[in-house]
Amino acid sequence: MKKTLAVALSATLLTGFANAGAAARDRVNPFTIPHVLRVGDTQDFDTLNPHLATAITLGNLSQLTMAYLVRYGRDNRPVPELATVVPTQANGGISRDGRTITWHLRRNVKWSDGAPFDADDVVWSTNAVNNPANNEVGRDGWDLIARIDEPDKYTVVFHLKKPYSGYLPTFFGSAGANPCILPKHVLASLPNINNAPYNSKPVGIGPFRYVEWVRADHVTLEANPYYWRGKPALEKVVYKIIPDRNTLLTQLETGEVDLWAYVPPAFAGRAMALKTVAYVRAPGALYQHLDFNTTHPALRDRAVRAALRLALDRPAMQQKISHGIGIVQESSISPALPLATTLPFVGFDLAKANRMLDDAGWKRGADGIRAKNGVRLSLEWATVSGSPDADSRIELIRSMWEQAGVAFDVKHYNVALFFQLRGGIAYDGKFDVTAFGWQMTPDADLNPFNSCTLMPPQGQNITRLCDPRLEKLLQEQKVTYDEQKRKAIAAQALKIIDDEVPYVVLFIQENVHVYNRDLTAWHPNTATPFDNFMNVDI
Repeated sequence: MKKTLAVALSATLLTGFANAGAAARDRVNPFTIPHVLRVGDTQDFDTLNPHLATAITLGNLSQLTMAYLVRYGRDNRPVPELATVVPTQANGGISRDGRTITWHLRRNVKWSDGAPFDADDVVWSTNAVNNPANNEVGRDGWDLIARIDEPDKYTVVFHLKKPYSGYLPTFFGSAGANPCILPKHVLASLPNINNAPYNSKPVGIGPFRYVEWVRADHVTLEANPYYWRGKPALEKVVYKIIPDRNTLLTQLETGEVDLWAYVPPAFAGRAMALKTVAYVRAPGALYQHLDFNTTHPALRDRAVRAALRLALDRPAMQQKISHGIGIVQESSISPALPLATTLPFVGFDLAKANRMLDDAGWKRGADGIRAKNGVRLSLEWATVSGSPDADSRIELIRSMWEQAGVAFDVKHYNVALFFQLRGGIAYDGKFDVTAFGWQMTPDADLNPFNSCTLMPPQGQNITRLCDPRLEKLLQEQKVTYDEQKRKAIAAQALKIIDDEVPYVVLFIQENVHVYNRDLTAWHPNTATPFDNFMNVDI
């Protein structure tokens, strides 16, 4: 049924593009500025270097500007960018034992400052990721590189300690929170990249290059005159940071913004109804999740986590808060991805939740809040500021959990602090419960958010659950190149995650991108909607 839905949405999507393109040739909107695209976003960030941060906004900007070996096509499959071919075992780019990956690089490529690109940049950037002095987002996979060979200036060979199926997109691919290739000629003289001036105005190899960053306000890009594919159709992109979503919706309506990507469900209906816009609505790779800090006393108890999931009416929340936009399911893997796997859905059952807590020894006190061995089920919920739909969902969950004898206080933080890699809230575990979105990579690698080896600051497993049964499967997934075998492994791993409940999948996000009807040739894929912008114009 979900496959049918995805196909139907794809058909609608293609029709929408055709209609939007026909209208745009006549420039139907008087506020359109020819060849200048104004993008609006609510999420701020504190660096432009994707080695140091994971924000979706930064991912969008990096797809437009930065250097990658591989990008992703409309079908969410990898396509060569600075590599001339995507290495596989079938084409000989990966050795039969899976431990050698050979990258053949394009010639006559230049950085956005005009300097030549070659294998030295790839080797230096690989070493930069593995340099402990650099505050990298994570090193999963990179630590498997035993040696790098550079037979010539256009060939790089990674020798691995063991096979690694996540080589795409991990090794300089554009999808997910993965690092880009860095310019050796700009950064090699520095002791680390953490505070480099580069982070405020990076040099990359994308169709656009950075012009200015006015913090908390906007980023301006211009067409990159050195881009190896040629000059893009757009002359300028202005990426505006507008924290208030109502203001962003107003600017979309008045024509001060041409494109709003990943429109939140609470605003999607109003945005799609505007007469001046076209839109895309299709299953995305991002999933919204409610996380439990499993190292904290009350939440170490699996029964508590399982009961709290039972006390969530997720379909009702989806209708009330998200206006029916999104896919409610148990699995974190989107139906749009090749490794999609279904799990039996755990429905709302408040009576069962209360029985489970009773049986686990959590007794109600005089105030109705449960406790066990001096530990109260009074939790701290951390969230970002400026998200009305998130706040509404939190209050709805409060009313549900109160009926199970569980209470929580809410603390709000600005986005930059919340996602700060060191000293921040999510990665430093300064919460009992939180909820936000992760974007699954096209290869549906479950390691980043679930592996014992990838707890912060080594990675993004913020629930800090470490299960030996799960870890065995995750490590097996990492060394298996065959897609069907990896899918079977992922299905087993998901069952354990489902049983242990380190987090609850609230819903798979439907990507809603709303844009000026005068915008042409934009065909966003599931995970990297800004990856192919050469022919996009307005």
